[in-house]
Amino acid sequence: MAKYYDEIPLKLIEWILKQQMFWVATAALQGDGHVNVSPKGTANCFHVESPTRVWYEDLTGSGIETIAHMRQPGNGRITILFNAFEGPPRILRLWGKGTVYEFGTPEYNDFIPPSNRKAGSRAIIVIDVHKVGTSCGFGVPLYKYETQRTILERWCDTMENFDRDGEPQQAPPPYDSQALVKDPRGIKAWWTAENLESFDGLPALQHAHDTSVPPINTFDKKAPHPSLGQIRATAPKKPGESNVHSKSSSGETIRLMMAFGMGVVVTAGYMKFVTSLVPVSWKA
Repeated sequence: MAKYYDEIPLKLIEWILKQQMFWVATAALQGDGHVNVSPKGTANCFHVESPTRVWYEDLTGSGIETIAHMRQPGNGRITILFNAFEGPPRILRLWGKGTVYEFGTPEYNDFIPPSNRKAGSRAIIVIDVHKVGTSCGFGVPLYKYETQRTILERWCDTMENFDRDGEPQQAPPPYDSQALVKDPRGIKAWWTAENLESFDGLPALQHAHDTSVPPINTFDKKAPHPSLGQIRATAPKKPGESNVHSKSSSGETIRLMMAFGMGVVVTAGYMKFVTSLVPVSWKA
């Protein structure tokens, strides 16, 4: 049965902070505007400030729909969805109004100082929650959590290296602009090319791509980042798991041998039948 609250109950706050991923849903106001749903899964990027206010660190991507919808005049509608993949089933939705604080602004720094910033972080999305809802989640399958992917942060850190090298320079004449000269390999050049407007042409990033603030992050490229295959290879096996695989392999071999033998018998019978139909005069 669905339950609704005016704020996030304490027991649900504890549950939220244990989840490994969530979804963000927004939409443009115009009737033919796109509705967007984005999965978020980077560790420790979602935060609960109070029972009526949450925020998350928005990392770089090829799209910028959420920020554009937050900035559309009269919009700002946003829904956050969590669901349980392990343990008792549950779906949790947070409905609210969102505000964007971009990288390079004082408001952004109030939430994330440089010493805590994740590679690729381009903004903070703050949500004032006005309704909370839970429902059964009986139709959500069970999944086993393996690990967080680090590909996005590694990719962003590589680009940010180019924006950290050297001193920022202003665009030379004849350009009448205060914009910085951007290294085409850097993340600010990526933001300029990909993140200034939405699919519907709504304005998105306004400051991050032109700020002179160097993108310092916490990504440790020297730390071990094992692949999923390595994690599974080193994971402890359940009792009897190897025997199950062994029995399964043996059973598959027996089935293949039986199928092959049946094929030989059928082929021999078919050849005998065809031979019996050949006229005697054709036989040697």
